[in-house]
Amino acid sequence: MKQLSLDNLRTFVTVVNEAGYAKAGDILGKSQPAISVQIKRLEQQLSTRLFNKQGQRQVVNHEGLKLYQTAQKMLALNDELFSQFQPTLLKGRIRLGIPSEFATTLLPSIIGEFSKLYPEVSLEVTSALSKSLLSKDNENAFDLTMALVNPTTHVEGQVLLDDKLVWVSDKSIPYTNNTISLVVAPDGCVYRTRIINTLKQQTQAWRISYTNADLSGITAAIQQGLGISALARSSVPAELDIIQHKNLPDLGYIKICLITGNTQHPQACAKLAEFIRSKLVK
Repeated sequence: MKQLSLDNLRTFVTVVNEAGYAKAGDILGKSQPAISVQIKRLEQQLSTRLFNKQGQRQVVNHEGLKLYQTAQKMLALNDELFSQFQPTLLKGRIRLGIPSEFATTLLPSIIGEFSKLYPEVSLEVTSALSKSLLSKDNENAFDLTMALVNPTTHVEGQVLLDDKLVWVSDKSIPYTNNTISLVVAPDGCVYRTRIINTLKQQTQAWRISYTNADLSGITAAIQQGLGISALARSSVPAELDIIQHKNLPDLGYIKICLITGNTQHPQACAKLAEFIRSKLVK
């Protein structure tokens, strides 16, 4: 099967655009004899002349103009294909809001890889409770916000995952307590609200033994035997175990959403969103 060389076609298009071999050679970094060889090769493959000589100049003819139109399309498709597989040079500052527990478990794997591929993009990260991240006070504070939302709550954003809420405890401390001791985040935490509302519907006794807004603090308290907690399955750190017990009620699901704000750097923001999505949804 015959195949035309894209390199020869690019040379041909450049000659037509620049109206001469010499100028085309300057642009392409090739000698006039090399340009001439490429044009002759095209003419041999197509069995037709592409230029007519007028004085000392080579002027594209009717057949050449037909090839010119098709060659432009072929080169455009070639360039578009390559652009899809080459990292775009992104610049700018992205303000990311992310729940505290995901800042601990998810963010480190994103930051390293993203920063290596896009060193000109600076990330400004704020970790807080989802309620705070989505508050009116922070309406224009973030370019991209990751947040936990109850299944019935409507949010203007993309739902990345309907994640299961699971009970967690320390690996070395078996759960046998009759009274459920809870290690939770402060008021406003979607986990805390779900846990308490669910337990209020049960006959099982419970109490809050420790409160901390940070996942590392919650994890440390659990490891010290102060109690158990609940997290979205995708945010459970390696130090903790998912547990099931007859005294522990089912907590249902939570939506993990990604909301794009009014950003000055939409391309960088979209790329960061793609990274978060790829790490979370497996």
